[in-house]
Amino acid sequence: MKRRDFMGFIGGALVYPATTRAQQSDRIRRIGVLANAEAQDPEWQRQIAAFLDVMKKLGWEDGRNFILDYRFAAGEEGRISAAAKELVALKPDVILARSTPVVKALKPETQTIPIVFVSVSDPVGDNFVATMARPGGNITGFTNVEASLGGKWVELLKEVAPDLRRAKIIFNPNVASGGGSFYLRTIEEAAALKSIVIDTVHVFTVAELETALAALTQEPGNGVIVMPDPFIVPNRGLIREAVARHRLPAVYGFPYMALEGGLLAYGVDNVDLYRRSAEYVDRVLKGAQPRDLPIQAPVRFNLVVNLKTAKALGMNVSPTLLARADEVIE
Repeated sequence: MKRRDFMGFIGGALVYPATTRAQQSDRIRRIGVLANAEAQDPEWQRQIAAFLDVMKKLGWEDGRNFILDYRFAAGEEGRISAAAKELVALKPDVILARSTPVVKALKPETQTIPIVFVSVSDPVGDNFVATMARPGGNITGFTNVEASLGGKWVELLKEVAPDLRRAKIIFNPNVASGGGSFYLRTIEEAAALKSIVIDTVHVFTVAELETALAALTQEPGNGVIVMPDPFIVPNRGLIREAVARHRLPAVYGFPYMALEGGLLAYGVDNVDLYRRSAEYVDRVLKGAQPRDLPIQAPVRFNLVVNLKTAKALGMNVSPTLLARADEVIE
């Protein structure tokens, strides 16, 4: 299947020569990793594997000239804060930070340890950096948002469910991009053009998510859009099981959610962000300052269609949609 590459608002994909060697040093470097995930999460495993693969190409080998200190805190603010304090206390040479809540927890803990983030939606709005072009402090990294995705989700859902008349948008406004508004504008615009009614469903806790999912109905014309945010990620299994139980069409903002059994998904290739983040970590370890490394936008987006799930739901996926997909699960 073909893969599409898009240029972001701050330059393109980072390039690294296969034979590059890490700067020689007698000291083993320490890289802290703080992730809003569970250690055994399959998607997290893919992401960190991509990071380590590029680090090796750049001359860094885990256990030889650097070591990784991991901390995990999936979705719980208290756990994230405690993990951030623990990691900073280890005084790593650089921290790889996954998600907005993680960077929020790390920022007050250190103004000196370099932080390279991945999957942060609004680093300027959250006061992590001064500007996208010149971050200005000890933080830089890679964003994972593109506003136009909202309209694409509506179009995809309508394409796979032509009778769609109402769609529920599930997200946590405390951690979603712009409180959810970042994507809602393009979702609402696309829905209006297709005469689809939009219901926003705010969920702040697992209990509220379970209540909202229990309230889903199998009425003809209903569908679900699962907005990407750090709360949704660790709870995606609950959502996937509920929409399958209610036999509802659903589109997800993270491509891997269709790989795991969701009907279809379109969004940023997060694994690619981790490949690119290795370049920044390498540069920091060689003396570059985060304040001089511009924030990078996503450049690669994937459309994944799960035909197995479609058949289980009794839905037909058009050959046109399948031809556009970057990956089809059969």
